[in-house]
Amino acid sequence: MAAFQEWRDDGMDEVFKALADASRRRLLDSLHARNGQTLRELCAGLDMARQSVSKHLAVLEAANLVTTVRRGREKLHYLNAAPISDIAERWISRYDQARVNALADLKKALEDTPMDKPEFVYTTYIGTTPERLWQALTDPAFTRRYWETTFTTDWTPGSTMTWEHRGVLIGDPEQVVLEAEPYRRLSYTWHTFTPELGKLFGWDEEFLGQVAGERRSKVTFDIEPAGDMVKLTVIHDGFDPGSTVAKLVSGGWPQVLSSLKTLLETGDPLPA
Repeated sequence: MAAFQEWRDDGMDEVFKALADASRRRLLDSLHARNGQTLRELCAGLDMARQSVSKHLAVLEAANLVTTVRRGREKLHYLNAAPISDIAERWISRYDQARVNALADLKKALEDTPMDKPEFVYTTYIGTTPERLWQALTDPAFTRRYWETTFTTDWTPGSTMTWEHRGVLIGDPEQVVLEAEPYRRLSYTWHTFTPELGKLFGWDEEFLGQVAGERRSKVTFDIEPAGDMVKLTVIHDGFDPGSTVAKLVSGGWPQVLSSLKTLLETGDPLPA
């Protein structure tokens, strides 16, 4: 635990050092205005030399304030809310300031991503093993604790999935496993929006019809060893333009993933 706390302190030091530079803050401001930019786009938008931008991005990536996704030959850069969430969990919450306030600006940036790019990208480092993380993503005994959700499936690509969230069963033939490479990569389609789920959340018929009418999205979990830690990158994409579902999941994922991280590192999830 002491070693983990030392790593966590070092990680926060990197975050504060990265934010101390005005040029790096300009890069974050640029991504806040338009997430998912290439290196070329960032250079053009900020009138900075390519070499300078590359160096600053490397510092921001090392601090986990920026995460990247490959799309063909392009490398897209995204703001990452995880370090801000860690800061909120450690200090801000002590003063009863909701985590959502600390994440509001980053959440908005994630929601505003153009539709030809991943809609939600979130990277966090967890003090666990790839095997343990895979179990936490697939085993009902784990998912129920930090997500209040379980899945019934054999985790074979093409297999259907039945979701259960707070007593509501959600089944549909299009809820399927897309990829399942144990300890490395997991991907599946998102759940159907049923009247029972709408009742659970207190949605009116108009709102339920709106989210139920959107095309089905998908979520992908990439797992990479990172020394004594594991790097988890979550990509949720495939939304309609102006998607309401995208806004819902962009607000929900940081809380779910923070609770997952806390469960694996301490044995207890965040309070509901």
